[in-house]
Amino acid sequence: MTTDYRSILRQYWGYDDFRGIQRDIIESIGSGHDTLGLMPTGGGKSITFQVPALAMDGVCIVITPLISLMKDQVDHLRRISIPAYALHSALSHNDQVQILDNCIFGQIKFLYVSPERLSSQFFLTKLRHIKVSFICVDEAHCISQWGYDFRPSYLKIGELRQHLPGCAILALTATATPDVVDDIQDKLGFKEKRVFRMSFRRKNLTYIVRQTGDIIAETLHILSRVNGSAIIYVSSRRKNKEFCKLLEDNGVSATYYHAGLDMAVKSRHQTDWHEGRKRVIVATNAFGMGIDKPDVRLVIHIDVPTSIEAYFQEAGRAGRDGNRAYAVLLALRNTRKEMKKRLAHSFPEKEKIRDIYEHLAYFFEIGTGMGKGYKTIFAFDKFCFINKYSPFIVDAALRILENAGYLRYETEPDDSSRVKFLVGRDELYTLREVPKEEDELIMALLRRHTGLFTDYGYISQDTMAQAIGTTSERVYMLLTDLRRKGILDFIPPRSEPRLTYLIDRVDGKDVKISHEVYDDLREVMRKHIDAIMDYIDDTTTCRQLQLIRYFGEKAYEPCGTCEVCIERKKRGLFFTGEQLPEVPACKEAIMQILADGKQHTPAEMSTLPFSASVRRRAIHEMIEDEEIDSDTLHFWKI
Repeated sequence: MTTDYRSILRQYWGYDDFRGIQRDIIESIGSGHDTLGLMPTGGGKSITFQVPALAMDGVCIVITPLISLMKDQVDHLRRISIPAYALHSALSHNDQVQILDNCIFGQIKFLYVSPERLSSQFFLTKLRHIKVSFICVDEAHCISQWGYDFRPSYLKIGELRQHLPGCAILALTATATPDVVDDIQDKLGFKEKRVFRMSFRRKNLTYIVRQTGDIIAETLHILSRVNGSAIIYVSSRRKNKEFCKLLEDNGVSATYYHAGLDMAVKSRHQTDWHEGRKRVIVATNAFGMGIDKPDVRLVIHIDVPTSIEAYFQEAGRAGRDGNRAYAVLLALRNTRKEMKKRLAHSFPEKEKIRDIYEHLAYFFEIGTGMGKGYKTIFAFDKFCFINKYSPFIVDAALRILENAGYLRYETEPDDSSRVKFLVGRDELYTLREVPKEEDELIMALLRRHTGLFTDYGYISQDTMAQAIGTTSERVYMLLTDLRRKGILDFIPPRSEPRLTYLIDRVDGKDVKISHEVYDDLREVMRKHIDAIMDYIDDTTTCRQLQLIRYFGEKAYEPCGTCEVCIERKKRGLFFTGEQLPEVPACKEAIMQILADGKQHTPAEMSTLPFSASVRRRAIHEMIEDEEIDSDTLHFWKI
């Protein structure tokens, strides 16, 4: 019996049919095959696991690295009456037990977890009693050391095979080179290679590189030429707010976003931009995952990303409605030098890393042989100030120490708040004229937490939101109102990172930083930087062709709209992408000429009985397919 996936799509999402390769992926995972889906930003990844999961018995385990992304998707599913929960560190133990028990009883359809959760013996024990439909691995490139965002915690996913034998895995990513595609399937233990690819070509999106000596002036110029909603990506939180103010001072309506903002502030800024009250949002790379705004007309990078993968994903947030949009990468003339500096900052000297590890122990007063399991909010700025460390160096050192297994370094804020009632229990029950929502929240707090009349207790705004059927942002506002009325004290979530000691503290000199977590990853980053710099420096090849070829897609049709294509048109070197059936015959004629092993001039090739467009296309494809040496590139100009 064939599953009617289209009916599910219409019922919950209101679409008449699937797009691109969505159906292929759905039918593959629905038939129990390990499946890898490559879909660029805006390709509709979530549909490919949500639809088949609704058609199958059991819980779909969705592994994703970002708490904020989990919450966005859970909120969306719950709004369309699909039972979904996220399991993360902000939840109390009792809340986690309740969620997992509901999975066992079959009351939950989607369970979102972070990859770190897979190291929990408690979670794995509960998992054995849950009927799992399949496992979905989002941002699957994170499992590959050759990917741009490798995370060691993702390596635990493959071990789920031992706990869930026979359970299929669906891996999804928007960015993966051919090497990463193979590595993902290997690391996840695919029983057979099964990859569905969506073309990375975006016909409505024009990619442009601008070399400039004045980033500010160039940005303002571009904003004046392209109307509509825009995202401007910057590399640091400091620059984030500063650049936003600069735009506002120049008459551009703007707001800003980074991971360190208070949750309510982030939500307000994002909503202002999403609903059009602000034209531009200046953001770090923390912004964009799960953002569904189709009418973004412009994405500008004023700092060069450290990889083509990161750039392609962020630039791809423009023009998701199919209308003309632009992605502009601005580069200063000393960009290559700055990128080398960024590489050095990302991989400080090993002795510096050991020194930072030692000073962390002094900062937290943890003795040698102690500290395993110690978890704390980390006053990052204070630590850097006291020890006169560069914030960039400390951040990089902590990430390397995490990869080496010494610490867990969580930079994404969660929604843990602290609450204490300021009125007694009896007085609380006699309150009059408390709005219905506030009353429901008070009752939910009392049901789920004890001791709130005598001391502060940690609560999860996300859990409270689910308990009373609203959003985390609304719970924040309700708690703020109750604090204003003197009913309770409310300490909002803190945005500082959290640190957890995974093993007892060792002497700094004994910290082992292996080749795999330092030298290999440094080399991967160096190659990524070289690739993005080659992209910037190549002024002879269509921008879109450069990008999609990087991901292994064979393509020969230039976009016709980037600055490279426009310049080639002016010089008469541009050829269109029309069908040219004579190309195979032309290739054969070229090979006959070159068969004698001698050198031949462009003039000889021009005598072939084919048009210039056909000869150019044939030569180009032969070079791409490595049928002739790249030294023949000059034939492009014949």
